[in-house]
Formats: sequence, C-alpha cells, structure tokens
Amino acid sequence: MGTFIPNTKEEQLKMLNEIGYADFDDLFKDIPAEARVQGELNLPKGKSEIEVSQIMEELASDNVVFDSIFRGAGAYNHYVPAAVDAIANKEEFLTAYTPYQAEISQGILQSIFEYQTMMCQLTDMDIANASMYDGASAAAEACAMTQDRKHSTIYVSDTVDKRILSVIKTYAFGKDSVVKTIPAAAGATDLAALKETLEADDKAACFLMQYPNFNGIIEDGDAIAEIVHGAGAQLIMSVNPIALGVLKTPGEIGADIVVAEGQPLGLGLAYGGPYLGILATTEKNMRKIVGRLVGETKDSQGERGFVLTLQAREQHIRREKAASNICSNEALCALKASIYLATIGPKGLKQVATLCTSKAHYLAEKFEEIGMKRAYEGEFFHEFVTTCPNADQLLDALEDNGILGGLKLSDTEILWCCTELNSKEDMDDVVEIAKEVFSA
Repeated sequence: MGTFIPNTKEEQLKMLNEIGYADFDDLFKDIPAEARVQGELNLPKGKSEIEVSQIMEELASDNVVFDSIFRGAGAYNHYVPAAVDAIANKEEFLTAYTPYQAEISQGILQSIFEYQTMMCQLTDMDIANASMYDGASAAAEACAMTQDRKHSTIYVSDTVDKRILSVIKTYAFGKDSVVKTIPAAAGATDLAALKETLEADDKAACFLMQYPNFNGIIEDGDAIAEIVHGAGAQLIMSVNPIALGVLKTPGEIGADIVVAEGQPLGLGLAYGGPYLGILATTEKNMRKIVGRLVGETKDSQGERGFVLTLQAREQHIRREKAASNICSNEALCALKASIYLATIGPKGLKQVATLCTSKAHYLAEKFEEIGMKRAYEGEFFHEFVTTCPNADQLLDALEDNGILGGLKLSDTEILWCCTELNSKEDMDDVVEIAKEVFSA
C-alpha cells in the first residue's frame, strides 16, 4: 500500500524502550521459555525484487491463456471497463475495514448503499443487502430466510447449477432441513411435477429456480410463480444479472427473493474468485433479510448519513444466536459491480445483453448447419447445449488452436456460451474446426 511504511530494527527497539522494554525477549518474558520459538523461524531467506519477479514469471508461464473463450457455466468472460479497477483500487476503498463505526466509515457505507440501490433497480425488488460471499451461498441463505415453524421444506429445480444445490444441501444439513429437487422436462423445470409436488406438501417453504437455467433455457417464470404462490411457498430466482438487461425482471414475474452471482458485473474471471453474492427481496421479507444492510439517515445536524441498520449484532459476533451464516460482505467486489453498472449505464447493460444473446444465437445456427443440433428447443439467452459426436475430441482440437470450448456435459453434449467478447471470426473458427474434426 502507498502509505505502508516499514520500520527498521533500530526503530522497533526505540519503540520497545519507550514502553519500558529492553528488547523483544523482555517483551515476551511472561511467556514460558518452552512455549517460545528458539532461534530463527524455519523460513527461506528474503529475495530481491528481481528474483521474486523471475519466480512469479516462471510460475505464471504454467498458465494457459486462451485467445477466445466459449465456456460459461457460472463464470463469464465479459469486458471490464478500465474505470472499474482504476477506481476500486484506490486505497480508501481497497483498505477499508468493516464499517461498524459509522462516524469514520461514511465513504464505504455510502458506496454500499449505492450498490444496494442499483441491485434493487436491476432486480425490481424493494430491498437488497450489502452483498454476500458468492451466488451459491446467497442462494442457500435465501432458502433459509423462507423457513419457519410451519414451512420448512426447500425445493430446488433440477435445472439449477449442481454446485448451487450442493451448497444449499450443506447449509440444510446443519439445520436438519429437507431439500428436494423437482425434475426437468426438455431442459426446463417440469411444471406439472412442480404443481403436483407442492400441492401435496403443506410444509413447502420455497422453490428455487435459475433464470436462465443451467442449460441456458429461459424458464417460464410467470407460470412457476403462479404455481409456487398458489401452494403458499416463496419463489426464489437465481438470476444472471447481465440477462436482466433484456429479460423480464424478477419483480415483474413476482419473485419473493432474488439471488445472483455478481461476477459478470465487472469482476472478470479472476481465476475463480473472489466473487459476489447478490441478494434482494420484497418489503415483506425486510425483517428476515440476511447479511449486512446499509440505511440512509440524518445526523445530529440534519446532514445525510449512512449506517448499518436492522441487523442484530448477534448475526455478526454471537454466532450461536445468529439466524444467518453470513457475518461479513464482499464490499470491494460490490463496489466493482457498482462502478461497472455506473460506467456502462442502463443502455450499455442492454447493449451487452443484446450482444451476448445475438452472438449465441448466431453460433447455435452455425452449429445446426453442421449437424450439432441444440439438445433443447426452449428460448435461450447466451448459453445453449448442443449434441456432439465426440465432445473430448472437439474440445481438445479447440484447445490446440488456443480456444477454450464449451463445458462437456457428457460424451455427446456440450454447454456453450457467448459474450460480447466473442467475435464473428472467433465463432466461425470454432465451427470450421468442428467441421474438420468430424469430417476427418
């Protein structure tokens, strides 16, 4: 950090003398000798900047950097405007600590408040929290929000990312909760099975769907909402935030809680993290919302100010009394998402979403022409599943040409993804390589 100033051994000794100690041994004299480390720590000697740079470059050379990427499945290769990192990496944001003391945390509190406002606008919900660890933990926390003494069973569509389901089950295990899945039909939630199952279970707390789902299909949210609410349960929608630039919002559909992985909003792939958990809900769930919440208020002089609000302190420090496993938030990642949305604006978000879907549809049509048909017929956003004679063979051939292909679902199925970063030339190259592989 720019303001981090190391001190010398002489300066350290001077500080020790100032507080009444002769040296470090004197400082730790109350600790029994047998409990203290004798001699030097077993650590390698320090290296020069040149040596460290050479080592890091050698390690980095093991990474495979692809020229183009056609894989999504939860982490997406979008363009990140330069302003995102330039602003978020300012020291006042990068080094900000937990904002319990409002009188010295107004800047970070306001940035979180602005983030919450943007998430409400994006999802068409009434309230959003200060962010969570990632999309999967946000989904699990949302499920827990809907449970009470009368409603405890959690239902999840089989078209939801299995990693999200795994986290939900992990949370549920600790609370002895029941998690059940609703089967899929033609790549989307089986509505008949959903209706039949929920009507037969008066303990249903919620149903979680993915929008678009893991297969890329845009589920019929309106029909699902009607079924779920008709059974007295709450609807949780796990959404792709970029897709909301062109799709009907969860608020319009009637969702009770919205969760999302915020990675597409200016975070980059970042080797798998850290990412951002988005959670927003309607006013009726305001007292149940998990995680931190920043509210707007006025100070003693009538000036606008921001504070942490509604949440009990127990949620953060007395875990045995907490209603949630979340005790912190992803403030820096949330800030990046805010800067990204402020930079591109509503029109830019719609443009990014439009480019994603138009490019994906172009690639799907080209695949269709060479016999790689879509596995499911439903409407899709920017991901889709195709059949493939030999998935490993094609993906290996693409990798040899510097292209990261889609995600292999089986020996004969691949989940593809397109974003605004995939050019027409990139897509044509993929199709040509596929033609060569399967005509050889």
